[in-house]
Amino acid sequence: MNDDFGSKKDIISYRIEKANRTFVEAQDNARLKHWSLAANRLYYALFHMSSAILLDKGIHFKTHAGAIRAIGLHFVTKGLLTSEEGRLISRLQTMRSSGDYDDLFDWTESDVMPMFDQTEALLKKMVSLITSVKV
Repeated sequence: MNDDFGSKKDIISYRIEKANRTFVEAQDNARLKHWSLAANRLYYALFHMSSAILLDKGIHFKTHAGAIRAIGLHFVTKGLLTSEEGRLISRLQTMRSSGDYDDLFDWTESDVMPMFDQTEALLKKMVSLITSVKV
């Protein structure tokens, strides 16, 4: 890894911190009742954590869909994450996309609030799977 961009450990730490900050942004948006933005930030919290865990394991991806596929292939199929946890990432990606791009559409509190506890638990579980970074 190029030292100009930091060490692998530094980048993983940064992505973990970014995931945690993004989860707080989701909470802030929920308090303001901005449900589509909250769903967006929940997805990005998991995306940033996914990118950290994939980098930790030396697994490369080029797209958001590629990251989700890699999580499924390397973590769900091996039993490190449950299929429900894998589906949560996919569901939030769909919610983010719909909230960002679909006309005349917004997510509601009842759509988004159930995702908070699940996302927080998955973020913690993913951190525990990262072995090269002390958390």
